[in-house]
Amino acid sequence: QVQLVESGGGLVQAGGSLRLFCGASGRTFSDYYMGWFRQGPGKEREFVAAISRFSGRTLYADSVKGRFTISRDNAKNTVDLQMNSLKSEDTAIYYCSAGRNFERVASKYDYWGQGTQVTVSS
Repeated sequence: QVQLVESGGGLVQAGGSLRLFCGASGRTFSDYYMGWFRQGPGKEREFVAAISRFSGRTLYADSVKGRFTISRDNAKNTVDLQMNSLKSEDTAIYYCSAGRNFERVASKYDYWGQGTQVTVSS
């Protein structure tokens, strides 16, 4: 089992920045690919970003490319999401996830955090 806990969400004005944090416990953190997903009001959960086990590769949704940066620290068992130039459409609950595959598909991830709310006011 892997336990994931997100933090760092909040209310920010459009154009602002937030950094989300996800702490992991349980099994060996570096065994897992890590991802961030989000679910906006009335929308399905969508892929945001993913990072490989030793940070060599990253993936981003087109909607956040160039604005968001995913990073991880295997020594601290953390994965972060730096979000810049935020837009109202970024408003969502953001979820941290862990899986055995480097994927954009939510069903490929095995473990999920409880989510953290990000609200961007226009």
